[in-house]
Amino acid sequence: MNELLCKDAVLSALSRHLGKDNGVSANALVIEICGLYATTATERQLRKLIEVLRREGHHICGHPAEGYYIAANEAELLRTCSFLHDRAMTTLAQVAAMRRVSLPDLRGQLRLNT
Repeated sequence: MNELLCKDAVLSALSRHLGKDNGVSANALVIEICGLYATTATERQLRKLIEVLRREGHHICGHPAEGYYIAANEAELLRTCSFLHDRAMTTLAQVAAMRRVSLPDLRGQLRLNT
C-alpha cells in the first residue's frame, strides 16, 4: 500500500481537475499524487479511495472515456450517477440470471399473492 495515496491527497489532486474536460485517468492521477509510475495495486487503491470519498458525499465523477474529475455542475454529477446506476443494474441482472431468479427475487423482496 502506498502511504502517499490517501483521501486528502486524492481530493487535493482532483481539485485541479474540475469538469469533464479536465478529467484524468487513474494511471495519471496516481502519478500526479505519488510522483512515480502507477501499478495495478496503486490504481486499485485509488479506486477504493474514490469509492470511500463518494460515500462521504464528494462529487467525484468518472467515466472510462473521461477519467476522474470533480463535477463542475449538476449535469455532470447526474450523468455520473446514471452511469454508476446503470453499471450496478447490469451487474445485478447478471447475478439474477446466473442464479435463475428474477431481479426482485434476488434479495428476497416480498411478493404479494393476489
